[in-house]
Amino acid sequence: MPYVVEPEMLRQLAKEKGYLIMAHNYQIPELQRIADFVGDSLQLARQAMETNAERILFLGVDFMAETVKALNPEKKVVVPVLCATCPMANSLTEEEIAKAKEKYDAPFVVYVNSTARTKFLADYLCTSANAVDVVRNVPSDTVLFGPDKNLASYVAEKTGKRVIPIPGELGYCHVHNFVTTAQVRKLLEKYPDAEVMVHPEVPEQVRKIAHFVGSTAQMEKYPMASSAKTFIVVTEVGMAEKLRALYPDRTFLTIDSMVCYNMKKNNLRNTYRALLSDGPEVVLDERLGEKIRKLVEDMLKLTASTHVGKK
Repeated sequence: MPYVVEPEMLRQLAKEKGYLIMAHNYQIPELQRIADFVGDSLQLARQAMETNAERILFLGVDFMAETVKALNPEKKVVVPVLCATCPMANSLTEEEIAKAKEKYDAPFVVYVNSTARTKFLADYLCTSANAVDVVRNVPSDTVLFGPDKNLASYVAEKTGKRVIPIPGELGYCHVHNFVTTAQVRKLLEKYPDAEVMVHPEVPEQVRKIAHFVGSTAQMEKYPMASSAKTFIVVTEVGMAEKLRALYPDRTFLTIDSMVCYNMKKNNLRNTYRALLSDGPEVVLDERLGEKIRKLVEDMLKLTASTHVGKK
């Protein structure tokens, strides 16, 4: 194991061992650059269903790797570390879901940012890119939605339905939930011509001052529809790296505090080690995998929305 790992060493080893490298948009720049595919949860799910690769090295957090494994049960799915998790996904328990279902007798739409066991109890699955369309197509005026309370609020606003967040106030992404309008306005004072793009996981008051609200995949496309030269990207800082690569003639500013330290647990060295040792390998209970696979397939049938537009 070399002490210093260069990106080209990773590419070469992955090629020799037959690995497809998939990375989430929030990964560090060095890992985004060596990946065969970089995307958001919906894009990664679609890519996982289409790949012919027998081995997948996944760079993200645990619930994403579980989804990739569920869609590829016969394939080896490897991650750099097992401790890259998601506090929001872990905030929703099976007991809370059971209580909410009993109380409201409503279908449960689970956000993909959730554990496999949580998904097992769901009626529908969504990502931030298609949450509005999924809920709009659910044949009920009331839905349970978890675990992200801010995405639930956004979906309610867009659909006009009663969207009940579970677990409620404790369900949020720590990266997005604590961003403030003051932080955004401070950048706008310095760059008054900038347009603000925000992720729907941010609080409602931050969404209200945005020019655009969307998933990271939708943020990717938005600059094509805008004449602005400068954008304030209100999501995890890693997304700006992808945008800068896609639009080298534009300026993308970030909120420095918006860092997901779990996403950043993957690095060049432990990624190289994972390729060398073919592990840690993602293992998923067969029943859980079957349910997740069905949820993803149903979600993609229900809506193929990746639209981009003003809020």
